[in-house]
Amino acid sequence: MANRSESLNSVIGPGSIFEGKFYISGSLRIDGKFQGEIKTEDELVVGETGKVKTNIKARSVVIAGTMIGNIQATEEVRLEKNGKLLGDVETPILYLTPGVIAKGMMTITGGQKKDVEKLIEESFGEGLQAEGKEKASQKEEKKK
Repeated sequence: MANRSESLNSVIGPGSIFEGKFYISGSLRIDGKFQGEIKTEDELVVGETGKVKTNIKARSVVIAGTMIGNIQATEEVRLEKNGKLLGDVETPILYLTPGVIAKGMMTITGGQKKDVEKLIEESFGEGLQAEGKEKASQKEEKKK
């Protein structure tokens, strides 16, 4: 397996400013300032000096800098030390490091492909139905 630096094929360096749409087939690291739209099938890294205002769709995302926008990741999101995020996250796996500042709605699916909300509601309901039936049968026993 290649390490991250080997698979990295685009960089917006410190002091650089980029505005617009960035669609990339490989991975991207942002250490400068970016505002616009980003889509990648690989990894996106916002470095410690990176400042990003966008919605991101990627396989995995690492935030060590500042980001305003929403993240949709198919594999994982990592919020590193000193990372700052204002936005919503939807991902199967979310890693939070001490020192992270985040505000938004986090949806962690655990890799589940089905409607997660429905699965949770069904699971919640099953326990209540069984508990309710048990209490009803106990009341019937007391009446006898």
